[in-house]
Amino acid sequence: MRFSLMTFCALTTLALLPADHAEAEQREAIFAGGCFWCMEPPYDKLEGVISTTSGYIGGETERPTYEQVSGGGTGHAEAVKVVFDDEVVDYATLLDVFWHNIDPFAEGRQFCDVGDQYRSAIFPLDQHQRRLAEASKEEVEARFERDVKTRIEASAPFWKAEEYHQNFYQKNPVRYRFYRAGCGRDDRLEAVWGDAAGTP
Repeated sequence: MRFSLMTFCALTTLALLPADHAEAEQREAIFAGGCFWCMEPPYDKLEGVISTTSGYIGGETERPTYEQVSGGGTGHAEAVKVVFDDEVVDYATLLDVFWHNIDPFAEGRQFCDVGDQYRSAIFPLDQHQRRLAEASKEEVEARFERDVKTRIEASAPFWKAEEYHQNFYQKNPVRYRFYRAGCGRDDRLEAVWGDAAGTP
């Protein structure tokens, strides 16, 4: 089979592209850890994470609004979708970041935010993620010798939250810091995790 010079150049260029250009290496993960404003920063600073998106998951209502979800009753949880390069960071590492940024012993709430919409939950997107999520939960329970209230829920449609919620900690840093401190998030994380607690 003969190749033209143009075809040969195109194939050579594709072969030489850096690994991070390959679509197959991008994966997604979804975690609910209370206020989604506070779950974006720890992932954004993690090498290998491509993007984070705040949104809603786990309920029946299609295209829910913040007012609907925050009012309760829709079944959704505030969550963050993480797009990552699994050649740089793996799902197990994302799980580790998740646990150290939540209170795994709080049920139907996280920190000062009360209600099922602020529950902590992991939403595995395939069986591999589910196995790792279940194993990580067992590890946390064994470490603390306590029942973990964080749920491992079935995959469900993820609805992107309103634009003003995206990267809120960057758009409104003063309000974000005030909320985070007032909610007692960091104090509780330190009480649970000590020096390994997640950071703002």
